[in-house]
Amino acid sequence: MRLRAAAVLAISTALTISTAPAAWAVAHGSDVPPGQYGFVAKLAMTKIPRPDGSTYSSYCTGALVAPAWILTTGHCFHDAHRNRVSGKVPYSTTVTLGLTDEATESGVARKATEVLQAKENDVALIRLDSPVTTVPPLSVSRTVPKVGRQLTLAGWGSLTGPNPKPATRLQQGTVAIAKVDPTTLGVRGAAPETTTSACTYDSGAPYFSGTELVALEATGPGCPHAGIETTSRADVIADWIATHTA
Repeated sequence: MRLRAAAVLAISTALTISTAPAAWAVAHGSDVPPGQYGFVAKLAMTKIPRPDGSTYSSYCTGALVAPAWILTTGHCFHDAHRNRVSGKVPYSTTVTLGLTDEATESGVARKATEVLQAKENDVALIRLDSPVTTVPPLSVSRTVPKVGRQLTLAGWGSLTGPNPKPATRLQQGTVAIAKVDPTTLGVRGAAPETTTSACTYDSGAPYFSGTELVALEATGPGCPHAGIETTSRADVIADWIATHTA
């Protein structure tokens, strides 16, 4: 199984490179029109530590759930030994919102200052150095998802291959819920293709319906694929999110 967090891919040259066709960001997705999904966050991390003392840069995706808070995958923030961390952000992280095309837009940039890890699933809340007032946040679902429900996925994932780079254009796709587990959802691509799926650097990408967050990207097979992608349910941590973002 391919580990979605870019940090995992970056620390080892021994990982097998996917031979699947190259695809930008959300594999077999489509461009997000300007002005949409401003709540999708691009996280750029630098000086991430390795056990040998060296460092590297990486990326994740997230979602604005309150003016000063981003929700993303927990394993995007870790120590040199891959242990998830809480407290002060372990490495410099820039969060950009309100952006669909880096070639023509600048978006709204903030620095991450604090990480809070959820106990229920692989999710973390990231505090920003100042609130974002120009981008409406997603609301967090409190309803148990149902099999067959369709969701939108939007993310800043990468081009597959030996030297993945984050996308410069926000991508979207439609997935359908295939299974519901206690803390996770299994989803499959629905449109534009059945192989529409998350890619490297899409860790933490939101799965949403309208303005309601239903799940976050966790992990899955090498992209693009028609198999089941594992996502973290938002409803099981809705109270935890509300407590910390109030």
